[in-house]
Amino acid sequence: MNPFKEVCVESYMETIAAVAGGATRIELCENLSVGGTTPSYGTIKQVTEKLGVPVMVMIRPRGGDFCYSDAEYEIMEYDIQICRKLNVTGVVFGLLNQDRTIDLERTARLVHLAQPLQVTFHKAIDETNDLPLAVSQLKAIGVNRILTSGGEPTAIEGCKVLNEMIKVADNQLKIIVAGKVTWENFDEIKKLIPSTDYHGRRLVKF
Repeated sequence: MNPFKEVCVESYMETIAAVAGGATRIELCENLSVGGTTPSYGTIKQVTEKLGVPVMVMIRPRGGDFCYSDAEYEIMEYDIQICRKLNVTGVVFGLLNQDRTIDLERTARLVHLAQPLQVTFHKAIDETNDLPLAVSQLKAIGVNRILTSGGEPTAIEGCKVLNEMIKVADNQLKIIVAGKVTWENFDEIKKLIPSTDYHGRRLVKF
């Protein structure tokens, strides 16, 4: 089975181009200049209704850190409920505590709220101090995938930790290999870090 090529896009037109270029799953965002925020209702609806590809929607109320206020957390809850009504494939989010550990209590609540949607915990994990431990924790609360570059700027630099994370995941969740993964270096990275899922802005030509 070929691995998933998840392409990160920030508009309906980019989604069309990415799918035409060979993307097999979409991460739909806005504002990629700040790492991605939640796209509009209209964008989500248009993409999910008109394109036959799995769509993961970013749930992030703002750029910056991943320590959210109670009001921001409520916004994330509302956005997940909207995504459930729009029948997306899944949602993508990440919450941390001030000490750079996973905010497990609120993450678990969002995982439960999102059901039956799939859940990806995004690159917030790369800011934690013990990535293999974080994998174990997220596996225990039902996260389906983790998007990560192994704590490094690129997947190639983080390859050792990424392979360790894949081992800890043990097929109970999927590690999405990210970090400057492009259509040009994809074959090299796939050999270096064997996974079922890869992610990038330039993972396909479009």
